[in-house]
Amino acid sequence: MQRRMSREGKTIKVMIDMYCRSHHRGSKLCSECGELLDYALERLNKCPFQEGKTTCVKCPVHCYKPAMREKVRVVMRHSGPRMTYRHPILALFHFIDGARKEPVHPAHK
Repeated sequence: MQRRMSREGKTIKVMIDMYCRSHHRGSKLCSECGELLDYALERLNKCPFQEGKTTCVKCPVHCYKPAMREKVRVVMRHSGPRMTYRHPILALFHFIDGARKEPVHPAHK
């Protein structure tokens, strides 16, 4: 995995971990949050844009199942504001990545 994708994976892991600790009160990820993390990392690994991608919310290809997309939205709503204080560098990179232009799908080049 390249640096950008590795950082994206770390960001989603941190966000899910923050959400799970706050809502499910365990020291480790619960099975539901672990499943969500595995799914998110799998989607990230299969992303057709890889290093050139923007944030998933701005992506023209919606590769998440609707139910999983909603779960990630809930996690992001909870963890996003907290990232600024607990993980400011990751939050800054996520903000910068979100400012990227929408990528062109490799099949349409």
